[in-house]
Amino acid sequence: MKSIMSLSRLLHSQSSLQRLYVVPASGSGRFFTTDSNKVDEPFKVPEAETVHVPPPPTEKLLVLGGNGFVGSNICKEALDRGLSVSSLSRSGRSNVNESWANNVVWHKGDLLEPESLKDILKDVTSVISCVGAFGSNSYMYKISGTANINAIRAASELGVKRFVYISAADLGVANYLMQGYYEGKRAAETELLARFPYAGVILRPGFIHGTRKVGGVKIPLGLIGSPLEMVLQHAKPLSRVPLVGPLLTPPVSVNAVARVAVRAATDAVFPPGIIDVYGILRHGQHK
Repeated sequence: MKSIMSLSRLLHSQSSLQRLYVVPASGSGRFFTTDSNKVDEPFKVPEAETVHVPPPPTEKLLVLGGNGFVGSNICKEALDRGLSVSSLSRSGRSNVNESWANNVVWHKGDLLEPESLKDILKDVTSVISCVGAFGSNSYMYKISGTANINAIRAASELGVKRFVYISAADLGVANYLMQGYYEGKRAAETELLARFPYAGVILRPGFIHGTRKVGGVKIPLGLIGSPLEMVLQHAKPLSRVPLVGPLLTPPVSVNAVARVAVRAATDAVFPPGIIDVYGILRHGQHK
């Protein structure tokens, strides 16, 4: 009799154990039972609500001196990158008869009258200045220095995020021959570093080569500049020779200058400060 009762308890215990669930057999989230081959349905997770995030604001670039040799190439590069581009110069619209020029908003104005900048700088996110000129020392300082300083101050006061200045490399003896030009450039650099310590970039190219239009005539400066660039970029130690060394600074193409300038004006992680010729050549390789 006792044997029969023990056997009954054992069978009852095994039947209870068969109804227990075990841990998931796989990462699919399905559970298996031991009393049958039935597979339970996985838990249904409610679909996440779609959050509509507005697109980032359009980058608006203002190019000072955008109708010149370097400036026009910067405008074209910026348009190719999908930016909204405007230009300010004393002569207004560029005389370039190419389709890209129709996509630039051309302003006519004078940086020596900074009040005229307020409306033009409205909603502008970044500025690139290519302003500079040759002539008497006083004239070169006024255009290369004072005009750019006015633009830098106005941009800072109106909340422009980034400012890129196309300056010039030291060329030794040439610095003394064009004293007003270089002193004006360095004065503008000082103002930029003070007003935009974390978002100001200064490019210091030497001779800039490319196809330049003068009075409707195309001058292929690359015929001279390109071979010199290839040779002199590997002769950096020679540029440190006193007096004549700076004259061996390698030329750089206008396309590289434009590429680096636009990147510096729009890339928040681009390093601020002074970028020399070798830095322009290095950054210019990244498209």
